[in-house]
Amino acid sequence: MYQRVHVHGLMVDPIKEMPILVLKGDEDGRILPIWIGHFEANAIALHLEGIHVPRPMTHDLLGLVLDQAGYTVQRVLIRDLVDHTYFADLVLRSEGGEVTVDARPSDAVALAIRKGAEIFVEESLYAKADTVTDASMEEGSVHQWLDMLRPEDMGEYEM
Repeated sequence: MYQRVHVHGLMVDPIKEMPILVLKGDEDGRILPIWIGHFEANAIALHLEGIHVPRPMTHDLLGLVLDQAGYTVQRVLIRDLVDHTYFADLVLRSEGGEVTVDARPSDAVALAIRKGAEIFVEESLYAKADTVTDASMEEGSVHQWLDMLRPEDMGEYEM
């Protein structure tokens, strides 16, 4: 079963210095942190902060290609977590019906926010993520840390 989420923000892991994409459940407010690459975080941050670049970035280009090919981005499904790696599907629609494409969650989210598509997380991932993120923290739970953050703590992602 999937739950709709939205991008709550981006932040940098203070220990690993890696960007974290923070997704928050629309219904229950649960937090799902996904560690992502710097380039993907930059692509998400540019869009969230309303920064327009003179030439299309990779995710903008992909969106333009999909538009020209007659596809719309319907939704993103973050579906699994295996060996610390998240898996997602990008669901596209054309006149011929829906097509599902395997994607990294960070790329799928970067495209979804540009195209106004909804993002969903498989319910079981919250429990899986707890075991992965808790093991990577020296003290306490990363979820406890994220739950205590206020919106102003998120700040702007430094590019």
